[in-house]
Amino acid sequence: MTPYDMIKAQLSAIVPFQNHVGITLLEVGDGAASASLDQRDEISNHIQSMHAGAMFTLGEAASGAAMAGALAPVILEMRPVAATAGITFKRIAKGMLTAQAKTSAPGAELMKTIKDEGKVAFDVTVNIQDAGGETVAEMTINWHVSATR
Repeated sequence: MTPYDMIKAQLSAIVPFQNHVGITLLEVGDGAASASLDQRDEISNHIQSMHAGAMFTLGEAASGAAMAGALAPVILEMRPVAATAGITFKRIAKGMLTAQAKTSAPGAELMKTIKDEGKVAFDVTVNIQDAGGETVAEMTINWHVSATR
């Protein structure tokens, strides 16, 4: 089992809300991750499209997986916190959605900053697409990561 497989398995276990919503982590790598969410009644809104909160949760879950993947060698010694997040809804979202997340810097660079400064702050961008490949939302989440005390 790779460190990325372990992160994927652990995130599903330690973040119960993403399981409650129905998010599936698909892939985790060095500064990149993807996740999916299939629409159902419980996460739909009054116009029978995906609820904005469910879409936000999908994007945030993918961003957290990308962040953890970037810091895989040291993630167990870190305290990550999503400091800010923004989302832009581009179009009505229905059916299966997939979120692709990517860190603004490679993992090695982020880990060097942690080593030198004891902490790092960086963005993760997320593109959420429907089954037809159309972008339905874009997000940016700013993560603050420091060593645990």
